[in-house]
Order: sequence, then structure tokens, then C-alpha cells
Amino acid sequence: MNIILFGPPGAGKGTQAEKMISHYNLPHLSTGNIFRENIKNKTALGKKVTSILDAGKLVPDETVVELVTDEIKKEKYKNGVIFDGFPRTVKQAEELDAFLHKNGKKVDSFITLSVPEKELINRILSRGQGRSDDTPEKIKTRLQVYHDETEPVFAHYKKKNVVKEIDGVGTIEEIFDRIKSVLS
Repeated sequence: MNIILFGPPGAGKGTQAEKMISHYNLPHLSTGNIFRENIKNKTALGKKVTSILDAGKLVPDETVVELVTDEIKKEKYKNGVIFDGFPRTVKQAEELDAFLHKNGKKVDSFITLSVPEKELINRILSRGQGRSDDTPEKIKTRLQVYHDETEPVFAHYKKKNVVKEIDGVGTIEEIFDRIKSVLS
């Protein structure tokens, strides 16, 4: 089962991914973790990403897709994966679909966590991670970038009839029960 966990910053993707990993016994693929691992291990891709980030630029779609497809070739992903933080653009979604298709697989479910913007802002501010961009103004900017650049991925998968919209407000368990319900 290949699942994309989707939603804006603060929707609870990381929290729900942890519950899904243990419940479904599926590996979790986070692009952030892949970037950090490749950078730490000084792989060719890690060096490429480091130079891009050091220049203050966003990692291009081609590089992100290259990192992800390289990762999902590993044996641990043969029975499926929970994607978190990927795909972030329609181009990445198309590349992922093509890669999976070439390997006789597909995205089985696209789970999107819907949370009102006011709640997202409150959650991010209360996380206490101390990120430099965890101010109301910068959070609104991050949410705008999400709406402009990432939300179109939702429409891409809606056309493929794999989208499952989940009310992302409630207790962690209530939200997880909703996810299990749509995946059963």
C-alpha cells in the first residue's frame, strides 16, 4: 500500500505518520530525513543538495525526485510506503506516478488532513519548536506558499480518485480512527 499523507504545515502529518507506521507496518519516507541522511553521509546527492541549500535556493523538483526514487528502490519499501512531505509539486507527483507505474505500482491513497487556518496557526505557535519562522506573519507566508505551490497536488490526485479527505481537528486518536476508517 502506497500512501501519501498530505496537508498544510501544522495539520498533524508527522504525528499521524508515526501512528500509521506502527499500525500498518509500513516504512515512512520523509524527504527532510532523506536530505539530512544524504548530507550527513556526504553522498553525491547530499553534496548537490548542500550546495543548493547553501546558496539559499529551493531544491529543484528533479533533485527531490531523484532522491526519493533512489530511496524507494530499497528493499524495505517493496510492500509500500507512507510518503510525508512529498510530492510537494505537481511535477513531483507526475514523476512519482511515472516511477511507480514503471515498477508496477501506484499511489493507493492520498490522505489529506483538513484543518482550519486559525487552528493551524495556533498549533504551530504552540509546538514550541522555536523555529525562526514560527511567527504569525511568517506562518501565514508558509501557508500561502503551501496554497500556491503544494495544494495543486491535491487536484492531481483527485482526478485519479485516490483522495481521502480527513477532518484533521480532534484528538490524535480521533483523527487516526478516521484515517483507519478510510483505509479499511
